[in-house]
Formats: sequence, structure tokens, C-alpha cells
Amino acid sequence: MIEYLIESLAPKRIVELLDKYIIGQEEAKKSIAVAIRNRYRRMKLKEEYRDEIIPKNILMIGPTGVGKTEIARRVAKILGAPFIKVEATKYTEVGYVGRDVESMIRDLVEVSFRNVQSEKIKLVEQKAKDEAIKRIAEILKPYPSSGNQNNPIFSIFNLQQNINVPEEVKKEIDNQREEIIRKIKTGIMDEETVEIEVEAKPIVETYFIPGTNMTFDSYGIDMNELFASLYPKKTKKKKIKIKEAIEILKMEEAKKLIDYEEVKKEAIERAENMGIIFIDEIDKIASRGETRGPDVSREGVQRDLLPIIEGTVVLTKYGAVKTDHILFIAAGAFHISKPTDLIPELQGRFPIRVKLKNLNKDDFYKILKHSENSLIKQYKLLLEVENIYIDFTEDALEAIAEIAENLNNSTENIGARRLHSIIEKVVEDISFDIENHRNKNIIIDKNFVYQKLKDIIEIEDKSSVYII
Repeated sequence: MIEYLIESLAPKRIVELLDKYIIGQEEAKKSIAVAIRNRYRRMKLKEEYRDEIIPKNILMIGPTGVGKTEIARRVAKILGAPFIKVEATKYTEVGYVGRDVESMIRDLVEVSFRNVQSEKIKLVEQKAKDEAIKRIAEILKPYPSSGNQNNPIFSIFNLQQNINVPEEVKKEIDNQREEIIRKIKTGIMDEETVEIEVEAKPIVETYFIPGTNMTFDSYGIDMNELFASLYPKKTKKKKIKIKEAIEILKMEEAKKLIDYEEVKKEAIERAENMGIIFIDEIDKIASRGETRGPDVSREGVQRDLLPIIEGTVVLTKYGAVKTDHILFIAAGAFHISKPTDLIPELQGRFPIRVKLKNLNKDDFYKILKHSENSLIKQYKLLLEVENIYIDFTEDALEAIAEIAENLNNSTENIGARRLHSIIEKVVEDISFDIENHRNKNIIIDKNFVYQKLKDIIEIEDKSSVYII
């Protein structure tokens, strides 16, 4: 059952896990942890009460680069919950050219379906691999005059020929196949080639209704599945290495072992009860009291969003999806507009509001030093591939943090994204001239950082002359 995914995660534990990747923003992490735990609590109630409890959607307010998206994305990853990020500005009011808001639900279900499918494939992976190896052995050592047994059009004539193969010949070939299977499993034959038939992928996978910008998916019709049932799948022969053939055939065999109706059902259940949709840039569709121009379109998008967030039924190619218990997390900087510029009905659907703070020097230092996936660790690992070993001293990290804060204050504030630009500039020459740095241990200290960034630091008006 889905609730077991979060049963062991108390709100404090969720925050502890988030602390490994996101520095600061305790209020936002606390709010999302409680919202996630409330989902588990709801699922443990009797059905008569369960449907009455709606998720407490969250509105995050703060500038770019302070962790809004990362908090939502990371908590979804911790839970294994289906998650998508969308931008409010990409949607248009119904009747206009562009994406309709219901497409975010279809995208969420698509993610959920792929997640469930991957989990099911892992459960049958070993059996599928054994079947794939068996198929390769049959291709390499077919029965006499049997042709290709893997051909989807396998004739009665070929079947009759197999029956007529003498038993002693069959036994001998079966023994040879067993020997091939043994060799393949030990890896001896990995680099040898085999000719297999692979499915030719369709060029077009999305079908639009003629004369509109709507897809058949919008009406719950999977055209790819419909065409596949009407026409045989196109295949093509391909010569590849055995180790690659195993992976291709393993996936084919795994799909045969999976009940796809069960996958669809579980995917919809997860999307409905565990799905998280992060709506970014919601401040950019907030109208500011005017009733003409772009504000009319912005308000139209808000009104289209409202039934999705309130709870409705959306048709997808996997089935009908109820949106009542999907968790929506909206975010925006709100530099120009205010949360109160959103239509009142939409404001009411985001009862929890969290303001995220700007990052300062101490925050940047902690991000570099303590976060689980820090940029320092990433660059170390990247350069170790080239046998180049770098290390940052404490004063180097402090210098980078200070420069990041100063640049954000004097130019556009892009939050933690500033660190990407700075560190890339610091290690640029090392990363470029790999021959002169290979098999060396390079210490990056405060002087090294200032030397690489001196041109930027010396510029008085950074906002108009040089921005990194």
C-alpha cells in the first residue's frame, strides 16, 4: 500500500533528511513535512472521513535560488512520490493556443506510471534476464530449418518443421544452448555479436485532434495503444554485442511479465494520493487590479487552475484521475505583485504561506561545506575522472561565500545559483588544461580564488559592466 512509503517518516525525520541537501529555510521545510505527514494520517482514517480531508496546499514566497523548488523536489524523491514542476506562465486560458492546465495532471500521471513500471520491472528483472539469455541462445543455435522463432509471424510450416526434427538432434542442440547460456552468464561472450529483431519506435507519439491544439490524451484516448492493437509492431534486425542485446531483450521480457492494468491502476492511485505538483512563477499570473490587456489572460489562467486545485476529474490515457488529494505547492518571488493579487478563490486554496529568506554569506558557506550534494564535491568527482585532485581550504570557501553575497547584493540576486558561476570560474583553467594538471594535487586557497576572480572583484559597478 502507498501509505507504507511514508509510515516511518515523522515530520522531524523528513526535515532531518531535507537538512542534508537544503541549508536553512526551516519554516518551509517544517510546513512541507507536516503536509506530507498529514497525507499518511488521512489514509489511516475511515473512508467516510478520509474524503472530507483535503490537502493543505502551500504557497512559497521568496526570490530565485533560495531553495523553493529543491525543497519540493527533494521531499518527493525521499518519498518516492510522483512529482512534476510546471511554470504557471506556460499555460493559457481555455480556448487559446497553448497548454491547458489539465495537462499538468496528465504529466503527473505519466511520471507516476513510469515510476510504478520501473518498480515492477525490478521485481521481475532476474527472470526477464534469464528469458533474454535463453532467447539469445536460441538465436545463436536454432533448430534445423526452423527459421527465426522470435519473428512475430511464426508460421505453422516452421512449427511443423520443428516437430519433425529428430529427438536426438533436438537434445544435442538443447545441450549446446545450455553451454551458450552458461558462457553468457559468466560474461565470456559479452563482446560477441548477435542479430536480434528490435521494435522500431514510432516517429510520432503525440496525436493532435485535427483543427485544434488538443491531443487525444486529453480525452483519455491512447492513440499509440490503439494503433498497436490494429497493426503489428514494426521490427528491424540489428547486429549488436551480446551484453547490449541482453538489456534490450530483458526489457521486452520484463514487459511481458508485468500486468499493465495493475500498473495503470497503481499509477493513478499514487498520483491521486501521493502526487506533488510544484507550480512555479505563480506571481507572474497574478493580476494587479486592471481589467484589460494581459491581466485578463492571467486571471483566465487562474480561473482554469481553480477547479484543478479544488478537485475535479481529469481524463488521461491511463484512466480518470481525481485531483482532490494531490498536493499543490505554488511559488513566486512576488517582487511586483502580491499574493493578495491572486483571485480570492485561488488564495483560499493555498492556506499555508511560507516566506523564504535571502541567503547570506553564512548560508553560502554551509551550502559549500555541509550539503550532501555540494558543488565542491561535484567538481572534485568530475576532475578525479581526469586524475586531477583538487581540494578547497576553509578560507577559500569563506572567500567564495563572501563574493557570492556581494555579487548578489550589487547585481541581480540569484541566490545559491551564484555559486555555480563563481566555482566554474575558479576551476575553469584547471578543467580546460587537463594535460598540465593531470596526476596532480591542487590546493585552492583564498589567494587562488581572489586571483581567478580579481577582474570581477575590482569592477566597481558590477551591475552594468560584468555579471557572472
